Amino acid sequence: MRITAVKTVVVNAQMRNWVFVKVETDQAGLHGWGEASLEWKTRGVAGTIEDFAPMLVGEDPTRIEHLYQKMYRQSFWRLGVIGLSAISGIEQALWDILGKSLGQPVYKLLGGAVRDRVRMYTHLGGGDMKAVYETQQSNDAQVFADRALEVVAMGYNAVKVLITPPTESLNSIAAYKYTDRVMAAMRNAVGDDVDIMIDCHGRHSMANAVEFCRVLAPYRPYFVEEPVPPENVALMAEVRKASPVPIATGERLVTRYQFRELFEQQACHVIQPDLCHCGGLWEAKKIAAMAEVYSMGVAPHNPLGPVANAAALHFALSTPNFLIQEDMLSDVPWRWDVVKHSLETKDGYWLPCDAPGLGIEVDETAAAKHPFEQEVIHATTVRAHDGAILDW
Repeated sequence: MRITAVKTVVVNAQMRNWVFVKVETDQAGLHGWGEASLEWKTRGVAGTIEDFAPMLVGEDPTRIEHLYQKMYRQSFWRLGVIGLSAISGIEQALWDILGKSLGQPVYKLLGGAVRDRVRMYTHLGGGDMKAVYETQQSNDAQVFADRALEVVAMGYNAVKVLITPPTESLNSIAAYKYTDRVMAAMRNAVGDDVDIMIDCHGRHSMANAVEFCRVLAPYRPYFVEEPVPPENVALMAEVRKASPVPIATGERLVTRYQFRELFEQQACHVIQPDLCHCGGLWEAKKIAAMAEVYSMGVAPHNPLGPVANAAALHFALSTPNFLIQEDMLSDVPWRWDVVKHSLETKDGYWLPCDAPGLGIEVDETAAAKHPFEQEVIHATTVRAHDGAILDW
């Protein structure tokens, strides 16, 4: 069996474009799908996949580690998130081919199931972009509480929110009181049986981050994500030491080499690799194994498309230190028209899928109804009082 082509199918899903990767083989009807979606870098990722194609055509698609090494090492220049997103999508498609060729679901090829179901969480509105990113602009704490209750009504027992406002290096008391007021409203609404995660988007300095963690501590957040810029691992480690609540990070890191520093400095309690960026399924398994040595949990990042959902399920089923999986299942109403699937959810959990490969198939005709569009330049681009740009 040999690879005959590597292609992309780009689907516009409002805020982001999904970049699906199709790897074709010389066996009739046998191909694999992966996902390499990367917001505001769609053209770059699609072009990089095209650049990798000549390295792959003619190769055996079941030599997954070999082909990963070929793409990563023969590129000479070490790859950032654009290059690793391209590799991730291709690598997932290779696992899909291997599973289909053997008649086995991918999680069984990754070591087999270590759990019976996979806990999920979503964002306000179930992942609806307006609810996720625009609710944070509301001063009405009850809006957050109501939308958290909507998530619980959908069957989830965990929700993630953005409630620490974008700040400068020093902050006024108003921002802390706002966060306290909103968190109190949500906790009172959903009770103690629902976990609440706080995403900070790397917005804060150490002083602000630690104070927000102290404000949030009485309400017992499941974790606080990216309280400071993730590229400064030493700073993240200092926040972890000072914080009274668990710290999570990792969605913007790629390969085990970037995660290594997190582990060595014990800079967090929970790592969040994104399977569409970090290098794919096998690289994520290596990262998770490293985390396990340091007693860190794994809560993979995934606000992306339906192929990413399928890959995440197989990773979670087979990874011992997995904690909880992000999803955005309500981002667009036609999500499952574009990707046919065998995935099943129940009471806030994904159930095992025993279809061969990843258990999905992209409907290219349906996908063509949603062609590439320039992603919206984020409506929540934020500025300080003097007009300076802040992290959103």
